[in-house]
Amino acid sequence: MSLGYFSYPLPANEPVLHYASGSAERETLKKVLKELKSNKHDIPMYIGDKEVRTGKTVTLHPPHEIAHTLGHFHCGDEKHVKQAIDAALKAKESWAALSWENRANIFLKAADLIATKYRAYMNGTTMLGQSKNAYQAEIDSACEIIDFLRFNVHFLSEIYKQQPISSSGIHNRMEYRPLEGFVLAITPFNFTAIGGNLPTSAAMCGNVVVWKPANTQVFSAQMFMRILKEAGLPDGVINLIYVDGPTLGKVCFSHRDFAGVHFTGSTGVFNNMWETIGKNIPVYKSYPRIVGETGGKDFVLAHKSANVDVLVTALLRGAFEFQGQKCSAASRAYIPDNIAEEVKKKLIAGVKKFRMGTVENFSNFINAVIDEKAFHKIKSYIDNAKKDKKAEIWVGGKCDKKEGYFIQPTIIEAKDPQYVTMCEEIFGPVLTIYVYPANAFEKTIGILDSTSPYALTGSIISQDRNAVELATSKLRNAAGNFYINDKPTGAVVGQQPFGGARASGTNDKAGSILNLYRWLSARTIKETFNPPTDFSYPFMQEE
Repeated sequence: MSLGYFSYPLPANEPVLHYASGSAERETLKKVLKELKSNKHDIPMYIGDKEVRTGKTVTLHPPHEIAHTLGHFHCGDEKHVKQAIDAALKAKESWAALSWENRANIFLKAADLIATKYRAYMNGTTMLGQSKNAYQAEIDSACEIIDFLRFNVHFLSEIYKQQPISSSGIHNRMEYRPLEGFVLAITPFNFTAIGGNLPTSAAMCGNVVVWKPANTQVFSAQMFMRILKEAGLPDGVINLIYVDGPTLGKVCFSHRDFAGVHFTGSTGVFNNMWETIGKNIPVYKSYPRIVGETGGKDFVLAHKSANVDVLVTALLRGAFEFQGQKCSAASRAYIPDNIAEEVKKKLIAGVKKFRMGTVENFSNFINAVIDEKAFHKIKSYIDNAKKDKKAEIWVGGKCDKKEGYFIQPTIIEAKDPQYVTMCEEIFGPVLTIYVYPANAFEKTIGILDSTSPYALTGSIISQDRNAVELATSKLRNAAGNFYINDKPTGAVVGQQPFGGARASGTNDKAGSILNLYRWLSARTIKETFNPPTDFSYPFMQEE
C-alpha cells in the first residue's frame, strides 16, 4: 500500500573525472587495472538465484593485448535460455507488486555504488574487455550508466504522476503496468552503458528480463550484474546469459510469454528479428514491443563558411574516438573545395599526432578494434580503397594484429559521393571525405540525404546562419540526433535523447521519458460514486 507520494527530482548529470596526471582517480584506476589483469576470472551466467557454470567456456583476451588471458566465461545453450525465462516468470509477480519506492531505490543504490565503490571496476573491465581508453570508459561505463539509472527513476516517477481528469461524481485513475510476460534485452559490445540501460529500463518499469550481452562485452556486463545484486535486485528479475543469437531467438521468439525486445546491434539482425516476431504473432499473449537502435552512417556537412579548426576537431574526435566503434561516429564528411586543402593538411597532421597502443598507457588516444572479425572487415575496406581509382588514402591505412587488433586511423577521399565507403557502415576508424564545389551546398545536402539508408546522427559545421537553417530543415529526417558546430557523437542522458529512424532503428530515444513508455502497459480505471439505477435517459420522457 502506498503511504505517500515520493519525490524523485530531476538529477544532475554525473560529473566526468578526467584522470589527469597525478590525480587520485588516475592512481586508483591504474591499481584496479593491475588487479583485474592479475586474476583469471571465472565468469558464470546469472539465472535466478544461481551462478551457472557449464564448463563450456570462452576465453577473454584484451583486444589490444591478445596474448594476455583475462579469464573465461561459461556459455549456455537452449536449456539455459529456457531456465532464464522460467526464472524471470517466477520472479514476475513479486517484482511487479513491489512498491515503486523500493524498486526505484535498488537502481539508485546501484548508481551510487558505481559512482563510488565500483567506479574504477566498471571502467577497468570496460577498458580491458572492450579496449576503451580511460576517458572513453569514464564517460560510458561510469557517467552514462549512472545517468541512465538516476534519470530513468525520475522519468518513471513523472509518468506515474500523469493521471486523467475526473468529472463530477467520478474518479478516474491510470495504472502503468509492466508488460505481460518477459522482456528480452540484447546488448552490443561498444557501450557498457547500453548494456546497463537496456535491461534495467525495462526492469525498472516492473518487467522481468532475460539479458544477452555480446560476447565481447561480457567482462563489463558481469561486473554490472554483480553491482545490481549488491544493490538488492531480487533473484530472477534480470537473468544474464551467454548464448548464441540463433539459439536465443529460437526459444524466446517462440515463447507465449515473450512481451518485447530491447535491442542495440546491427540492422540486419534487427530486421530478421522483426520478421520472426511478425510470423509468430499468433503465439503470443500480447503484441510484443519491439525497440531497436541499429546502424548508422553518420555525417559531417561543412559549409564554405566553416571554421576549419572546429571542423577538423569535430572530425578527428567524431571519427576516431573509440576507434570509430560508435553507432554515432563520423563516418562520412562533405567538405567544400574552398577549405578542402587546409582541412586535409590539418587532418593529416592530427592523425599523425595520435598515439596508438594499450589502454594502460594513458597517453594513447587510439586503442584496438574489438576482435579479429572486425579487424578483417575494416581492413578489407581499406585494402580495396588503396587499389581503387575512385579513392585516395590521405593518411593511415596500416593494419597489424600481431599483438592486438590495431588499425591506424584512416582517411579516404572519395572521388564519387556514392563510393562504397561513403555508403556502407564500416564501424571502425575509417573516415571518408567527399570534396564538393563550395557553391553547390544545397545540391550536396540532397546527395547526403539520399546516400545512406541510415538516419542516426549528423552535424552541420557553419558560421552562416542561413546555411545552418537550410541544413537543419532539409536534413530533418536524415538524423535523429543533429548537431550544429560539433561532432555527431557524445549524446548525454537527459540532454540529447539518443536514437534515429530509417534503417537506424525505432527512434525510441534512450535517455528520455519516451523510452520508458515502451515498457509500460496502461490501464484506465473509472469509479462511479453514484451509479445510475435506471437505463432510461431524460430525452426519452414524453412531452
